[in-house]
Amino acid sequence: MGRWNNLNRREFLTSALSAAASFYVLPPGHGLAGELLNPQMRFAPFSFPEEFIFGAATAAYQIEGAWNEDGKGESIWDRFAHTVGKVKGGSTGDVACDSYHRYKEDVELLEKLNLKSYRFSISWPRIQADGTGKPNPKGLDYYKRLTDELLKAKIRPLCTLYHWDLPQKLEDAGGWPNRELAGRFTEYAEIVTRALGDRISHWCIFNEPWVFTFLGYSWGIHAPARTNFAECMRATHVVNIAQGQAFRAMKTVNPKLQIGTAFSMAHCQPATALQEDRKAADRAHALGNVWFVQPALRGDYPAAFPGPNPLEMMGVKSGDLEQCRAPLDFLGINYYRRQLVSAIPPGEGESATGVHNFDAHEGPLTDFAWEVWPTGFYELLMRISHEYKGVPLEITENGCSYLDSPDEHGRVPDERRIQFLRGYLDELGRAMLHSVNVRAYHHWSLMDNFEWAEGYAQRFGLVYVDFRTQKRMIKDSGKWYAKLAETGDLE
Repeated sequence: MGRWNNLNRREFLTSALSAAASFYVLPPGHGLAGELLNPQMRFAPFSFPEEFIFGAATAAYQIEGAWNEDGKGESIWDRFAHTVGKVKGGSTGDVACDSYHRYKEDVELLEKLNLKSYRFSISWPRIQADGTGKPNPKGLDYYKRLTDELLKAKIRPLCTLYHWDLPQKLEDAGGWPNRELAGRFTEYAEIVTRALGDRISHWCIFNEPWVFTFLGYSWGIHAPARTNFAECMRATHVVNIAQGQAFRAMKTVNPKLQIGTAFSMAHCQPATALQEDRKAADRAHALGNVWFVQPALRGDYPAAFPGPNPLEMMGVKSGDLEQCRAPLDFLGINYYRRQLVSAIPPGEGESATGVHNFDAHEGPLTDFAWEVWPTGFYELLMRISHEYKGVPLEITENGCSYLDSPDEHGRVPDERRIQFLRGYLDELGRAMLHSVNVRAYHHWSLMDNFEWAEGYAQRFGLVYVDFRTQKRMIKDSGKWYAKLAETGDLE
C-alpha cells in the first residue's frame, strides 16, 4: 500500500483511530473482544507514523567489557559471573562485545540499520566504584563520548541509569533490601544527570525492577543470588522509593527531561475460564507487571495478594508511598512472554499470592524455549493503555533468541527472527490503530551479547558477534529491520 497514496500517515491514523475507538469498547481481556479481534485479523500492510521511532537496546554489563578498567569498581554481576557454577559455560562479561573500546563501530552499526534511537545503560560502578563518593571522571567521559557520537549520527540517546549492575560494596552493605540504598541511588542519578543532562533528554530510571528484585533476591538465579522472599519484598519497596526520589532529583536538575522506567511485562492469561483463575491472573498482573508502575503513578500498591498486601514485611513506613510517587513521562515496556495463570491455595513466600503462573508453550518456541505468540503483545498493550490512560508508551525491549550463524558467504540467514518481528510489529500496529499511544520500538538487542545467567548461549542480536574476534555481521533480520526503519512500511 506504500505511503497510503494521497493520504498522509497522520491523516490516516486520525481517521483510523476514530473508527477504532468506536469498535473497541470492551475492557482488555474480555472474551468477546478476543473473538472480535482474533489473531487472524491483520492490518498489514501497515505504515507507522512519520514521527514513530525505531531503535535498538543494549545494557552496559552485557556489551561493554573493560570490567576493571579506568577506575571501574566491582559490580554484583562481576562477582556473580566470577563465581563458579552461576553462569552457563563459566562465561563472564569481562570482555563481552568490547563495546567500551568499540563504541564508535557500534554507533556505525546503528547508522547502517537506519535507527533513530539507541537505548543503552550506564554502569553505576564505572561512575562510583563503591557506589558512593565523587564520580570517576573517566567513567563519565566514556558516556559523554558515546553520547556525542550518537548525537553526531542524529540518533536519540535513551539512557538507562540502572540495568542490574549494582556496585558490590553496596550489596555488601545490604543491597536493595537496605533502605539507605534509595538515597545512594538518588545521589548517583543526580551525578549522572548533571554530567549528561545537557546531551541526553530521554531517560529510564530502572530496567526491569521486577526481574532484578525477584530473580536476584527471591529466586537466586541472578545476582546477587539471594533466596529470601521477605528480603525480595523489602527490595521492591526500596526500589519504588528510589524511583520516586530519583525522578524528583533529575527533574530538579532539568525539568525538561523525559523520564520513565523500562518495566518487564507479560500477558497474564487465566489458565481456565474459572473465576478463581481470572482473579489469580489479575494478581499476577499486579505483582509482575505494575508493582513498580502504580506506586509511581497513583501512590499505592496494586492488589497482588488474596488478602492485604504485606506492607509490614515490605518495611513500608508512614509517608513512604508519597515518596514513591513519580508522574513518569512515559512507561517503557519490555515484552517477551505470555503466561498462563491458575489459582492455588495461598502458602508461604511467593506462593502467598495464591498464584501459579507459567510460560505458555502453545505457539512455536524460540531457541530459548520462549513462546512466539504476538497476540499477547497486543493484549498487554491494550490493558496497560486502558489502566494508565494518557501516559505515552515506548517499547524499550522486544526480541527473540535464535542461534543462526554465518554461512560460507558470511551471511547470517535468520528468517525466524524476521517472522517474529513481522508478527509482533503487526500487533503493535494493531494496538496503535486502537488508540494505544506508542511512540517508539526498540529491538532487543542491537547485537549478540552476554545474556546474563545464560552467558553466550543465547543470541538476541540484529548483528551477529563472533566473540573470539569481535567481528560484527549484520544478520538478514537486521537488513529487514533497516528497511522498515527507513520506510516505516510493514509489509
